[in-house]
Parts: sequence; C-alpha cells; structure tokens
Amino acid sequence: MYSELSLEEKTARIKLFRQECVFITGAASKNSIPKTTLPEIAFVGKSNVGKSSLINALLGRKSLARVSSTPGRTRQINFFALADKVMLVDLPGYGYAKVSMSEQRSWQSLIVSYLVNRKNIAIICLLVDARRGIKDNDRLIMDLFEANKIPFQIILTKMDKISKADLEKVKDSVAQVMAGYKHVIREIITTSARGNDGTQELRLSLGKYRAN
Repeated sequence: MYSELSLEEKTARIKLFRQECVFITGAASKNSIPKTTLPEIAFVGKSNVGKSSLINALLGRKSLARVSSTPGRTRQINFFALADKVMLVDLPGYGYAKVSMSEQRSWQSLIVSYLVNRKNIAIICLLVDARRGIKDNDRLIMDLFEANKIPFQIILTKMDKISKADLEKVKDSVAQVMAGYKHVIREIITTSARGNDGTQELRLSLGKYRAN
C-alpha cells in the first residue's frame, strides 16, 4: 500500500507522531468547540472500542489520552495539537455507556454537530472492535459520513483478542459493508494497542493529512 512512497515521505509521516502533542481543550458543548485552522483527524467508535488506547499507542505515549476501564467516560470532544501540523480529535463513544438516555442524546447531538459542521476535518477514523464487526450503530454513523461527504477509514481494534482466521472473516464482512459507501478509504487497518500492532501502518496512513 505504501511502497510507492519515497523514503523521505515515509520518514516524515512516522516522525510526525513522535513529536510533541499537547492537549488543547475538551469541548462539552457545541459552543465550546475551538476555532482552529489545522487539519483534523477525528477518532470515533463505540464506548468500549479502545479509542484512547489507540491514540496513545499511535503517539507512543501511555497517558496522553485518558484511558478508563469504564466505557463511556469520555464525555466531551478532546482536542490534541500534534507538532502544530494536525489536530487529533477524540470524540465521545457511542453505545452502551452506563449513563442516562438524556445524557447519551446530548453526546450524540454534540458528535453530530461536530461532524456535520466542522470544515477542517481531514479524515474520520471509525474504530470497530474486531471481535464484533460492524453493527447497526456503526452503520448509522457511516451513513452520516456518507450523507455529508466526509472521508473516513475503518480501523479494526483489539485484533490480539481473536484468531487470524476469524480476523480475516471479519475483514471480509467489513469490506462487503464498505462496498456500499463512496467516501470510505478502501484500506482496512487492523490494530492492537496492547501489542502496538498496526500502529506503524496507521501512522503512514494518517501522516499525509498534516499541514505543510
């Protein structure tokens, strides 16, 4: 996939994620979303899919993005500036978080407002648990991306928790779903934050969205 890249470009993409990354703000409402000009790479997925763990692995950190053992603890949109070249955006998870329905609706409204109105989104990383595959709520947000012509890429997480044979079956099923969407990146990246599997490939994929 990346064999056509020059060594210089590969190095630049990988080095990007080793540079300083600073927490900018956490937006708990539409009005508190910061005005920035940097291209944004946003991470979204179910509450227990491992977004924060993957962001930390991507950056080679242990605790930049908060990791919780309780799904749904990210209750705001968190913005991280990476080397003043790109903004990483950690969105609240959707799914079975143990909170009230009114609070879940509030999060969903915040997520939708960001996705629909944000002009400098470069790419959305839709994280999907490799053990579960794409479910109905994943399809709903994929439909939102498609309707608003937002480019997105599917990242399978927790690949270490299933066999290689089962992983290939999940990838096949995900590819079948992807066939119905025009704005999805055709490459599926499989990852494990625990073993750092797939993180180098993810850096090569996402590094191209940096500002010059």
